[in-house]
Amino acid sequence: MTPPLPSGPDTTASAFPPSPPPALRLLGGGVSRWWPLGLAVVGGGVVLDGLGHLSQLPLASAGTGALGLAALWWFGRRPAGPPSPGREDVTGWLRRLDALQGQFLTLEAETSGTVAGGSGAGVGALERTRALEAQRRLIERPGLTIGVAGTAPFAEERRPLLAEGLRGSAAITLNWAHPLASWSTDWVWPEPFQAAEVLLYWLRTPLTAADLRWLEALPDGLPAWLLVEHGADQDPEALRQELTAQLALRCDHSLLLWEPATTPLAAVLAPLARQLGRDAASLRRQRQLRGLRSLHDSWQADLETLRRQRFQLLQQRTQWLVAAGVVAAPLPSLDVVVLAVANGLMLQEMARLWQCPWSGDQLRAAATELAKASLALGVVEWSTQMLCSLIRLHGATWLVGSAVQALSAAYLTRVVGRAMADVLALSAGVREPDLERIKREAPLLVARAAEAEKLDWNGFLQQGRQWWSAQRLAATGG
Repeated sequence: MTPPLPSGPDTTASAFPPSPPPALRLLGGGVSRWWPLGLAVVGGGVVLDGLGHLSQLPLASAGTGALGLAALWWFGRRPAGPPSPGREDVTGWLRRLDALQGQFLTLEAETSGTVAGGSGAGVGALERTRALEAQRRLIERPGLTIGVAGTAPFAEERRPLLAEGLRGSAAITLNWAHPLASWSTDWVWPEPFQAAEVLLYWLRTPLTAADLRWLEALPDGLPAWLLVEHGADQDPEALRQELTAQLALRCDHSLLLWEPATTPLAAVLAPLARQLGRDAASLRRQRQLRGLRSLHDSWQADLETLRRQRFQLLQQRTQWLVAAGVVAAPLPSLDVVVLAVANGLMLQEMARLWQCPWSGDQLRAAATELAKASLALGVVEWSTQMLCSLIRLHGATWLVGSAVQALSAAYLTRVVGRAMADVLALSAGVREPDLERIKREAPLLVARAAEAEKLDWNGFLQQGRQWWSAQRLAATGG
């Protein structure tokens, strides 16, 4: 990058280093406190079992219906209410980032206490602190920074003309760069351009494929002015219409057509210069919010990765507790009813993991929509059929007794748990659940969760076989 012209104070943008996910440990917590509630659900299932026999329903249908009705009773009331809107200002975003940093520290502190080699947590915290401090410095950066980019170098003799054409009441720094690459693996704009108030992209007709790719990859919300140099033989209005259709410009993108032989550069740049003078404060504020929002999104993604890794341990622990409950159920038709506890076993732990402020009733109201969608989509039937096919086609003799129903229960726990994790992730920061939205999206969330779990079906079977062997060994006192 060549140094910026002395048309305003120089400011150097800071890059945001990624935060590597730290080591994880199993979530602790009292699952035992849910068993009284589980017994109540099973007790309710006794009545439902009787109804199933009276209606001459087959076992699977009676059990599935029992699960649906038991889930409706267990998950209870459905409070509703729109989420309170967040503040779209610098202070609000800084507060959100501080809160995310606190959530990282909480999870990493738990991890480092039990997992060897947990020093990565300290490294991640240091990198996040540096990234946040870089944003704070950018917030205080005076004047306006204009990023000047293109796939071809802007001629040296034209640079003073460009600086003079943009000079106005606001202090301006022109951030020149080497030409953009003609090919890239990711087409991500360099950080200094993303931290600019405005981007000025210089183009020549005809446009190259690289120009089109870079323009497609422009960061959302970054005002961009396209300075298009064309020949005297091209009609400006026809060219404008052609480029507008070809580039699919957003509302914050503008075209500046320049024919160097007949039009001074300052005259072409006049609309941009007027905007810089008129909207300087607004452009600075938009840039501040854009940077904070981008950092927040990056941290949210890193935090969600960490949460999902920890959730997998919780999910694995819970699925075998549910499977054990199915094996211990006194009546065959109650095996499936025990699944109504599957969400309850994880809800409080998941709410803590995602720092969800919802009450127990609200969590249960959200989870019941997922439970009903799981039943409607036939998750239990699919897993049961797959397990039975193992017996028929591959002679899986270990799948005897209540093993099929126990593993179906464990699999349903995995699917519902994953879908509930998606709900909590999508509802981050929302004080109350939007139950109508959850109800509409439940089939899609469950379908995606089931599809994701199918990808690891063989791994689940291997775990299930090991678990069942351990159960049989414990039962025989071996």
